[in-house]
Amino acid sequence: MKTLKKISLLFVLIFLYVFVLSRNYIPETIAVEGQEIKISDIQVIPVGEIVGIKLYTSGVLVVGTSAIESIDGTMHKPFENTEIKEGDSIIAINENIVNNTSQLINAINMCNGEKITITYMRENQQKKSEIQPVKNKQQEYKIGLWVRDSAAGVGTVTFYNETTQSFAALGHAITDIDTGDIIKTSSGEIDDVNIISVVKGVTQEPGKIQGSIKSNSIIGNIYKNTEFGIYGIIKNESNLKIDYSKKMNVAARQEIVLGKAQILSNVTGEVKKYDIEIEKIYYNNNYDNKSMLIKVTDKDLLNETGGIIQGMSGSPIIQNEKFCGAITHVFINDPTTGYAVFADKMIRELSEN
Repeated sequence: MKTLKKISLLFVLIFLYVFVLSRNYIPETIAVEGQEIKISDIQVIPVGEIVGIKLYTSGVLVVGTSAIESIDGTMHKPFENTEIKEGDSIIAINENIVNNTSQLINAINMCNGEKITITYMRENQQKKSEIQPVKNKQQEYKIGLWVRDSAAGVGTVTFYNETTQSFAALGHAITDIDTGDIIKTSSGEIDDVNIISVVKGVTQEPGKIQGSIKSNSIIGNIYKNTEFGIYGIIKNESNLKIDYSKKMNVAARQEIVLGKAQILSNVTGEVKKYDIEIEKIYYNNNYDNKSMLIKVTDKDLLNETGGIIQGMSGSPIIQNEKFCGAITHVFINDPTTGYAVFADKMIRELSEN
């Protein structure tokens, strides 16, 4: 028994040791195609352009449930005895693949009231449940699940990598508005956008950039949606207005210091530099996108937006002529202040396809 306790204690100590090391690890290199490259030797082009973002889910995302009134006026909850819940992704009906809401609706109606088998994903685990659809007064079969197959909005492209023709944007994940979960994407794109208006941010009311996505104006394809931003390949450089003269080295986090820095952002119809202050740096943060605490100090930007507003996420941060990160969050109580993610976190995500 004593030996078993000693072994258990040893495992606990090893776990704690590894955990502490991982939290205090400050990366200096990154693996690219099997080779270790210094982060400070990597070059990118900070962008700062606001774009339209379209993201399509893997399968169909369940975002809610509701009772169904049948053709005879009685109420039913077909989903009630299943384990399906918000955040699950439906991928098949009766073994037939489902990619969007139209396919789901058609598959349910083709059952003609027969019980169906739903295949769905939860946290990368495949599950199955049976549901008896209910016919409503509109002569349609329903299962009582609210679903979504896409998301759209505006955000900022952070940087472009000329060598790989790839881009990074947002600095944070696109999450479902109802479930709060990171959307598992099957595909997506960024497009040119018309900025309609800028709503200024005030305490307790975050501002936002309102825009409409232009038709037939695709810039690039999204292949990954992560906690540290969205990533993809540029298809039409001319739609993004990349300024190759802005190419610069990436700052390793050890090079970032407290004090003055600038962001690039397009809130007036053109990309401009605005002054910010880096107030805190969490050098050992390897687990989320809140790497730095920043404050907007630029009078022009404060007059225009009140600080950080929705749509500015992804605005690149430049200090000492190096790309060092991107805006990710705004404080509701103080729109002039927010968080930013380290450049090395975004570079690492870009390299991990």
